[in-house]
Amino acid sequence: MNAVTETVAAEPVSGVEIFVPLAKLKKSPRNARKVPHGEAAIEALAASIQHKGLIQNLVVEPEVKEDGTPTGYYLVTAGEGRRLAMLLRAKRKQIRKSEPVRCWLDTANDPAEISLDENVTRTPMHPADQFERFAELSNDKGWGAQEIGARFGVSAGVVKQRLRLGAVSPRLLQIYREDGLTLDQLMAFAITEDHARQEQVFEGLHHNREPWIIRRDMTAANVPADDRRAVFVGADAYIEAGGNIIRDLFSEDQGGFFEDAGLLDMLAAEKLREIAGEVQAEGWKWAEAHIDYPHAHGMRRFYPQTVPLSDADEARLEALSTEHDELAEGYSSYDEMPEEVAAKLEVVSDEIDAISAKRYAYDANVIAHGGAFVVLHHDGTVRIERGFVRAEDDALADPKPEAEADATDRQVVEDEQDEDVQEIEEEDEESGKPISDSLTRDLSAHRTLALRVALAEQPDTALIALTHTLTAQLFYSYAEAGCLEVRPTVTPLGSHADGIEDTPLAARASEQHEAWAERIPRDVADLWAFIVSLTDEKRIALLAHCAARTVNALRLPWDRKPRSLQTADRLATALALDVTKDWTPTVDSYLGRVTKAHIVEAVTEGVSEDAACRIADMKKPDMAQAAEQLLAGTGWLPAILRTPEPEAEQPAPVEAENNGTVEQPSEAEAPDTGAQDGEASYAVAAE
Repeated sequence: MNAVTETVAAEPVSGVEIFVPLAKLKKSPRNARKVPHGEAAIEALAASIQHKGLIQNLVVEPEVKEDGTPTGYYLVTAGEGRRLAMLLRAKRKQIRKSEPVRCWLDTANDPAEISLDENVTRTPMHPADQFERFAELSNDKGWGAQEIGARFGVSAGVVKQRLRLGAVSPRLLQIYREDGLTLDQLMAFAITEDHARQEQVFEGLHHNREPWIIRRDMTAANVPADDRRAVFVGADAYIEAGGNIIRDLFSEDQGGFFEDAGLLDMLAAEKLREIAGEVQAEGWKWAEAHIDYPHAHGMRRFYPQTVPLSDADEARLEALSTEHDELAEGYSSYDEMPEEVAAKLEVVSDEIDAISAKRYAYDANVIAHGGAFVVLHHDGTVRIERGFVRAEDDALADPKPEAEADATDRQVVEDEQDEDVQEIEEEDEESGKPISDSLTRDLSAHRTLALRVALAEQPDTALIALTHTLTAQLFYSYAEAGCLEVRPTVTPLGSHADGIEDTPLAARASEQHEAWAERIPRDVADLWAFIVSLTDEKRIALLAHCAARTVNALRLPWDRKPRSLQTADRLATALALDVTKDWTPTVDSYLGRVTKAHIVEAVTEGVSEDAACRIADMKKPDMAQAAEQLLAGTGWLPAILRTPEPEAEQPAPVEAENNGTVEQPSEAEAPDTGAQDGEASYAVAAE
């Protein structure tokens, strides 16, 4: 049938193909679609028509007036979306409004039924077929995501997703066609293009096929981008070395997954060795690079000592401090400052830090015979630990100063001379004989008792003595410098919880200890004067640190200590301890190491009973994984980690006074401390 180009209204003849100027086409009031086409759909139609022409013609009928006279316009019965796409092209100056549009004239059928029929009687393409056709366009014609997107009116990002889905194993795509997989599950498999790996993970799935489980299994041998090694090495260096980063196009992957863990470890070790070389260039005898801190090194450690600044540095530091205060005056933060002021203040602050760092330095002997560890911190930063001395170099690193050695030698000679004289005198005079051991013990016992009484009456001095004793034993190797028989015990926790020493919490504990280690004097003989010179606030802070190092709340099957654990609970309550800041329930930390009943109980307490019921029938590994996701961010803790609620305040005991002093019970009057655990007796308080 011959096509007719219409510029005026045609006779009411049905079943002919005509060409109507775009400007002469109108939307039919009897169009079945009341919800308009979306912008994205019109964009896609316009792109398709631009590259491939009008594949399907419009169905139209003549517009007539009330008296039946044609108006010269045509109403679009089917194809309103295509009409809008052509208008969009005209608006973009790609075509003119007089562009002839191929139409099918139909006056025999009901326009409303035709419109409804076009939208109802059709079968959309299965998504899997669409994914494969997109992949074919890319593989066969060499089109990239931008080209394909332009031809189909979709973004390059959408095209990349469809290409990735089209590259999934043909076997899994067929299972998806047969409704054996959902689209979300297929997207989880598409995280890599390794068909063998995809099919291997599919075979290993059980009844629980949650997308997050599929993603976890697909990347089990890979390293997430937020791993400390990946952060340290960086994506660019890893890719340059030939590594591949797996990107998840369907979820927030925080940078993807580094596919080659071995290559990543090698690059991290090489970079650490480079930094170790720079550290050794400071003059150290050796510097070792490790990804993990070598806790079993068994070496003695020395810390930097305080050294005076030169007059020039002191003057410069004072000038910089004044300049810093002047620049910062009137501002509470860098954000409030003009850019030039903030930049200048930062330069001044950096110089202040550089000069202040000169106040601490390692002894030359320690540097010459010691070394440093360069390790990777938990957040991907470099951690440099200096001042370690191997056993064979210990004596060389800590020799006595020459003046002290000379004085010691002279004293030895003088003592020997005195002993010779004494031996001669002892031959003549019995009065020069030393007192007996029994008398020495007798007198020293009296002095010890006097010291006990006096120290009990002077709390300030007792605080100094206790701090001195604890500090001497915690910071100095084999130091017997204190006269208080208080023995702090620091129980290592690494053998009780794998990986605990590499956690952020352990890093904070180490930083606290090292901060004090750098301040205290190198020689334990100077420790007493150092502690006396501290302010009350700093002295108590040092005592608190030493006391904290000895805390032991371990629950061990072979070590029953209910009263100690009860005290630990009271300490936690007093400190308002919140373990949720540093511990979360994961498969490794808890859920994978308890029974299914415990997992259900945890989800019931932390989420809801309904959530617990949903996972109750799962197998143990799947249940643990699901529970980890459910409990994330809830703040749930196992009972052993919870801090007890504060007890109700008890009235303070009335002290018996005698002449203004508190009467203390004698040993004979002291209560029986052998009371059973269940007794709410004085024994618990005394402990």
